[in-house]
Amino acid sequence: MTMTSKTLQADFDHTLSQLSELERSKFADATVLVTGCGGFLGYYFMRFFQAKARELGLKKVIGLDNFMLGLPGWVKDLSEDSLFDIQKFDIIKDDIREVSGAEDATFVIHMASIASPMFYRQYPIETLDANVWGLRSLLDFYSGRQIRGFLFFSSSELYGNPDSAHVPTDEEYYGYVCTVGPRSCYDESKRFGETMCMLFAQKYAMPIGIARPFNNYGPGMRINDKRVVADFALAVKEGRDIEILSNGSPTRTFCYIADSVAGYLKILLHGEFGYYNIGIENPEISVRQLAEIYAAAGREMSGYKGKVVFAVSEDKAYLTNNPQRRCPCIAKARRELGYNPTISVEQGVRRYLAFLSESNEREYLW
Repeated sequence: MTMTSKTLQADFDHTLSQLSELERSKFADATVLVTGCGGFLGYYFMRFFQAKARELGLKKVIGLDNFMLGLPGWVKDLSEDSLFDIQKFDIIKDDIREVSGAEDATFVIHMASIASPMFYRQYPIETLDANVWGLRSLLDFYSGRQIRGFLFFSSSELYGNPDSAHVPTDEEYYGYVCTVGPRSCYDESKRFGETMCMLFAQKYAMPIGIARPFNNYGPGMRINDKRVVADFALAVKEGRDIEILSNGSPTRTFCYIADSVAGYLKILLHGEFGYYNIGIENPEISVRQLAEIYAAAGREMSGYKGKVVFAVSEDKAYLTNNPQRRCPCIAKARRELGYNPTISVEQGVRRYLAFLSESNEREYLW
């Protein structure tokens, strides 16, 4: 399929530029198996592999997803590319042994899990099962095979609500997490998943890397994802006021997808067990500040006339166990992987809005 978004092309170039020649060479003649290929991160990974397949020397990409939240048009388009073998597959109950070509995978990226709080609270058991039993089935299957890299997507949510002494938060902070709250299905299954990864890496010498993402956003995110970065973008796109469903004080750092995927690929290609925060260290800004950045970008780029307003969510559990601060220490990823995010939140928001204005709605909207 012809790439139409100039923003997306520039993003892929940026991601590739963050990989060393040695890292790129590891993809030569490789087969990559991606679970959860139809989601936000799946969109970027799959489209990146398509755009850079020749430069990387990729042989094949196997994409698996149950598409429980919908089948976007871009997945159908990718299915027409001979590089891809995209299959409807439920990581919870289907047998990976029945997936043609799975046994030949060189690299495995496991991200088959709902990540939006709005949606994983609607499907809590499915979310838990994907992160526990789905992961276990993959680890069992690949424990006796000579893969070069296995990437498990954990989450910065496993840190819970850290006190100020542990912000920025490094990988050795154990977390302050509620086990019986509305977010527990996600948080606790990610924590248990990490333990499984550690044990399989120890017993079978598997090259398992664990990524802990910190607030990614950008092309591929569901426009109705219900996380603030998507909500604010949709409001600007539709010319509505930007609604904040809190007092606007919680703070985050926001990492643009072109930077974060470079970090994930570095973990995958590292070839040994490790766990890493992937995000950007600064600026740590409030939700209200983020909304103002969107509003300013909208005014500059498209004459947006909306304003930032406050409202109350109809979902009574919306703010329960919502961390007040989220900011990573990425010194470990810088030191061990050469990870170096450079896209500021102001730049990233403009790139995301530009992508939304450029992209084909059949391809992008769910």
